Amino acid sequence: MASAANTNLNAVRETMDVLLEISRLLNTGMDMESLSICVRLCEQGINPEALSAVIKELRKASETLKASENCTN
Repeated sequence: MASAANTNLNAVRETMDVLLEISRLLNTGMDMESLSICVRLCEQGINPEALSAVIKELRKASETLKASENCTN
């Protein structure tokens, strides 16, 4: 039983490592934690294209906020 659980855990880690490498090759800027959250959301039925759009909007908002903070300082 423990061996099967270890095998499954190793498979999950390997899958996430491959996804992280693909993410890096595509210059997504996502770390392992962010990528893991996105994968879990997709597994729960969230539309990947909608998730991508939300991430892009959040990044734009973050850049705008940082730029406005830099202008005020």
